[in-house]
Amino acid sequence: MPNTKSAAKQMRVQERRRLRNQSVRSATRTFVRKAEAEIQAGEASPLADVVRQAIGALDRAAKKGVIHPNNAARRKSRLMKRLNRQADAQA
Repeated sequence: MPNTKSAAKQMRVQERRRLRNQSVRSATRTFVRKAEAEIQAGEASPLADVVRQAIGALDRAAKKGVIHPNNAARRKSRLMKRLNRQADAQA
């Protein structure tokens, strides 16, 4: 438990941030999972849109400080690598 008024306020602030971060992180994971599932399925037409949404979600999460920018960059890179590998296999 907090011992001072400022510590109590900081706990309240941290809880608000935790809830916001949790929803942003969950939405980001959902977009990334959908993109990975589409890549596995190999459906060509909506593939770029789903991956673009996932990359946008990762960028927004990094911008808000929910995940580290290098984490977002790494995950985007891996996603694009899978997408390109799938495109090469289809061609």
